[in-house]
Amino acid sequence: MSKVEAFLTQEEEQEIVEAIRLAELNTSGEIRVHLEKSSEKTVLQRAIEVFHWLKMDATQEHNGVLIYVAIKDKTFAIYGDKGIHEKVTDNFWNTTKDVMQKHFRDGNFKEGLVQGITEAGKQLKIHFPYQTNDTNELSNEISFGE
Repeated sequence: MSKVEAFLTQEEEQEIVEAIRLAELNTSGEIRVHLEKSSEKTVLQRAIEVFHWLKMDATQEHNGVLIYVAIKDKTFAIYGDKGIHEKVTDNFWNTTKDVMQKHFRDGNFKEGLVQGITEAGKQLKIHFPYQTNDTNELSNEISFGE
């Protein structure tokens, strides 16, 4: 098991996956979490790269959201697809970031991710409410980099 995969326990990973499932019950948006050790690029550049690598730009409404965390660098970014950015202001993710930062500063990484996912789901619900014909277009599983 890599250090990245050891960042969270298996139980914590399952709590994060469950948080994604619950958040997506209220929105047609799709949420993913990606963890990796470090990035040589800026955190946002790397988040955008991973977003496309995970094919998150292939959702029907272009409303995928990636929470990207570079563990060793102690940085993270929230990146949403173009469908979201066409409807929201530049500071749309600030509330979600603030919630996550508070928990991360206290060393509560799992709780920061769960609360960030929950908040992202609430924010997405405003512009992308759940539709009766909605399907889960992306995996809820956490993805890992090196």
